[in-house]
Amino acid sequence: MIGRLRGAVAEVSEEEALIDVMGVGYVVRCGSRTLSHLPAIGGETMLHVESHWGEQTGLTLYGFLTRDERSAFVALRAIQGVGPKAALAVLDVLPPGELAGAVARADTASVARASGVGPKLALRIVTELKGKPITDGPVAAFHAGARAAEPMKPSATGEAVAALLGLGVAEPAARRAVEGVATRLGEEADVAALIKAALQELGR
Repeated sequence: MIGRLRGAVAEVSEEEALIDVMGVGYVVRCGSRTLSHLPAIGGETMLHVESHWGEQTGLTLYGFLTRDERSAFVALRAIQGVGPKAALAVLDVLPPGELAGAVARADTASVARASGVGPKLALRIVTELKGKPITDGPVAAFHAGARAAEPMKPSATGEAVAALLGLGVAEPAARRAVEGVATRLGEEADVAALIKAALQELGR
């Protein structure tokens, strides 16, 4: 099965991208946040891929910017009633670290912000993910056996967004700026680096 693709962006539509890998074009389904962070046509990108095979649809590839996003997608898909489209929608509004935080707080309202996810499904998502690892990263420390009341450590992107909100930046602009620089700087970027780069992005 395909787990990762590195190649040039050939086409981008509302729900998928065509990635050219050494002359072979791979159609990859992605969330809107992932698609918005892809480089311009012809630019090189690397996507973590979750492969699914269906008798009716054949092979479908789902692409993500990070391993943690792919892991969170797999965890969401394991929940009854959560299809690929709903799982991608949840990750569009709640990156893995923020999703883990919402689960820890039983914050169904945040999950229900996702397109196509109503209150009942949001409650099921929060209930079934409680106590389960959502990602391969630090958030996975919140596992079965961990104390449910123990607060989750917020993600670096979440902390950076919160810091920008404290400086008076509107939430949509703060989130866009932080997610953009996080993609550029990589998974190892700390909160301070994200805040500094995001402020530069916003011209502050």
